[in-house]
Amino acid sequence: MAKVKLTIPKLIEEAKLFCETESKFKNKELFGVTDGKAVGTFVEHKFQSYLSSKYEYIMGSSANGIDLPGNEINTDIKVTSIKQPQSSCPFKNTEQKIFGLGYNLLVFVYDKTDNRTKKYATLNFCSCSYIEKERTADYTTTKRISEMLKDGANREDIVAYLNDRNLPVDETILYSIAERILLKTPKIGYLTISNALQWRLQYQRIVSLNEKIEGITKIIDKVNSK
Repeated sequence: MAKVKLTIPKLIEEAKLFCETESKFKNKELFGVTDGKAVGTFVEHKFQSYLSSKYEYIMGSSANGIDLPGNEINTDIKVTSIKQPQSSCPFKNTEQKIFGLGYNLLVFVYDKTDNRTKKYATLNFCSCSYIEKERTADYTTTKRISEMLKDGANREDIVAYLNDRNLPVDETILYSIAERILLKTPKIGYLTISNALQWRLQYQRIVSLNEKIEGITKIIDKVNSK
């Protein structure tokens, strides 16, 4: 059977089916595994294998750092535990914290339980979200910038605020970022992004989100439906 081209709607549809199927699957390979990175890699590979059996798309590599890098998809897959829903991603530039990472995110959040009698693990996918790139910035930073602009902030006000955020960048670039902000107000992001050599992305706000936000698709939401 010929493969069809992968699209964003198809990716979302398949992520939903994958979560529903995998939540019932008895994983003998993951029994006793406590390393979140190992579990995440296992799930990512399984989802990619599932997608590639049905669809035609550009697969990512460690060189470009994004799992689905094609222009039409431009999405990175993140898999994390509900106990601490977070992951890391490469630091490209400081502007990512304000204007977004530059690519979309597909975030799988699981609750892992081990059946010690029968020696298998179950990954109950309690949350799965598709986040468009414009919504992948830091929530606190972008919300405050939006409030400041509504209050009539000028370039110096914005630079002073960004300075207070201890962004890893010099003042010349801060002025350049402030000019860009004044030209176009960044959308409010819904991640928490911690400064580090690699960005540390935290997804609790996405997991807990129970209102409709343009640019965020809640594919699976068992957390708020309890």
